[in-house]
Amino acid sequence: MDMADGAARPGGDALTRRDVRTLFLASLGGALEFYDFVVFVFFTAVIAKVFFPPDMPEWLALAQTWGLFAAGYLARPLGGFVMAHFGDLVGRKRMFVLSVFLMAVPTLLIGLMPTYATLGYAAPLLLLVFRILQGAAIGGEAPGAWVFVAEHVPPGRVGLACGMLTGGLTLGILLGSLMALLINSVFEPATVADWAWRLPFLIGGAFGLVAMYLRRFLEETPVFEAMRRRAELARGLPLARVLSGHRRAVVLSILASWMLTAAIVVLILQAPTLLAKLHPELAPAMPLASVAATFALTLSAVGVGWALDRFGQPAVMAVAAAGLIAAAFMLFGATAGSPGLLAPLYALAGLAVGAVSIVPTMMVRAFPAEVRFSGVSFAYNSAYAVFGAATPPLTVYLASLDPLGPAWYVAAATLVGAAAVIVAGRARL
Repeated sequence: MDMADGAARPGGDALTRRDVRTLFLASLGGALEFYDFVVFVFFTAVIAKVFFPPDMPEWLALAQTWGLFAAGYLARPLGGFVMAHFGDLVGRKRMFVLSVFLMAVPTLLIGLMPTYATLGYAAPLLLLVFRILQGAAIGGEAPGAWVFVAEHVPPGRVGLACGMLTGGLTLGILLGSLMALLINSVFEPATVADWAWRLPFLIGGAFGLVAMYLRRFLEETPVFEAMRRRAELARGLPLARVLSGHRRAVVLSILASWMLTAAIVVLILQAPTLLAKLHPELAPAMPLASVAATFALTLSAVGVGWALDRFGQPAVMAVAAAGLIAAAFMLFGATAGSPGLLAPLYALAGLAVGAVSIVPTMMVRAFPAEVRFSGVSFAYNSAYAVFGAATPPLTVYLASLDPLGPAWYVAAATLVGAAAVIVAGRARL
């Protein structure tokens, strides 16, 4: 199907100022999602120190902190399904505003909350609650944002819209990394452990509240309003309709999301740790190289989105898949013993990972408007819950067997995901 669910626009496929504003405000929430992810990861050791008893073994405190982090991901599918349900029944905008609110407030409260020294074991329990709320919000944010922008822009600009939004998501990784580096360079370790660790969360929470306020001025999508006027809104359980009538689209979307998960998790999030462990001589050059890769990814996601609108899913996916596989093998193979090659090869990998913006474009086109939010949310969150949990330990194991093991994993996921995208594009799902 195409995105022509509403009335045709007089302006054709040209983006209006209203479209640009919508894309910008949608990107803010996505950036906050990944910003919070990265900030928590960077300050895991500090959080473990201040939220658990000082006499607790370090490994146990770290393990429990990572458990708190993972709890957010466990709540992700449930939050996504609930928000998608109401997004298909009562409107995209309401859930769009709610998701950023549920991300912003817990992030702000984490920056303000007392630690173990004040609350005892109530402190990590309270942190657990905030992480669950964040996870529920994240489950609805990305799918909701993709649907929201895709239904606002002309049919011929859906790829660009999803690409810009995906670029916003990755911009959050860059901002979180830079914030962590800034905090750790400005403040002494003792000061960071005392109070400075709170600053990234406070800034992120304030940023999210501003985004929530601005989103209030957005309009409901024309597609949803057209369905409301024609009394075509989904009745009952939209997810039940997805599972009964659109199983092919669900399967293809899940397989495509595996490629997205593998590319982001392995090449962007895990690669610095994996490469530094495999090749210790690369460690000093890693921070700069990681920033270069993330910046390249942000730009590439937008470029790939533009290419999708111009050349179509099958052609762009074929080229992007070849580039992604080649970049993965170059990153894990050619950087050994060559610190000087790390930054350019990692930046090249970041450019290749921009292929992930193909996935949301394919998904929003795969489901009819009346159940689009539920379809995208179910496929994306289900895939992320499974592959997001399985990928890190699996790639660590593969790296222990072969330095190119992570690259082989990315290649396998890319081939499967690319096949799903090409099949969907040729079938005009």
